[in-house]
Amino acid sequence: MTNEARVLIADDEPLARRMLRECLSTVDWIGDVHEAGDGLATIRAVDTLRPDLLFLDIKMPGASGIAVAEQITHRPYIIFTTAYDRYAVTAFEIGALDYLLKPFGRERVLAVLTRAHMAMEHGVPAIVARASSVLSPSKPLARVFVKERGRMIAIPLDQVEHLEACDDYVALCIDNRRHLLHARLHDLYARLDATHFLRVHRSHVVNRTFIRALEPRDGGRLTIVLASGTRIPASRAGTAELRRVEVRVG
Repeated sequence: MTNEARVLIADDEPLARRMLRECLSTVDWIGDVHEAGDGLATIRAVDTLRPDLLFLDIKMPGASGIAVAEQITHRPYIIFTTAYDRYAVTAFEIGALDYLLKPFGRERVLAVLTRAHMAMEHGVPAIVARASSVLSPSKPLARVFVKERGRMIAIPLDQVEHLEACDDYVALCIDNRRHLLHARLHDLYARLDATHFLRVHRSHVVNRTFIRALEPRDGGRLTIVLASGTRIPASRAGTAELRRVEVRVG
């Protein structure tokens, strides 16, 4: 990379742009910093200015940040910025370098810039996949991202023992911990690997790898005993599905 990196800040909120610009002004390897206030202007600016780094808000007039990432021809390192954690899965699946949740502080921005600098110094390609191909319903999710202590962390789905619906969230249960993801269980289940995950109740999905026992209960239904000792009651439909796929007890 060159000695100084070109940066574009794309956000429809002037205060957000100013905050980022102030943070960037303290970093010696940052060069020219440009701004755009809507999606269409961002597309033009990226392909004209060819920045090395793009801070990209997801909800903008004209075109969303996801649409911008799909339509630009120049491929900068992208750091998404937004107040909505439900977009994290999409952002990372299409190859974002990082994801800043608003409101974010100076330390968080500087940590992201350190990652960006290392990626550029080591020649890591700034590859952003097309959302239309990566987010195809036929492609199961391998991981999701959840908010923890003000930042997004990756949760590998093959390590999730079971999932539980919690209003507008899904609780991902892994290593006796619960991580909340802003999504509906129905929508998330449609993107899970069907060879591993099975919906056994309106509110419960289990990872078949972690099933240790199936116990009969009233009405011919089953109770699932998982590796952690958690017991999940299967509905009638869930019980029928367990029997249909002939779940192996590990």
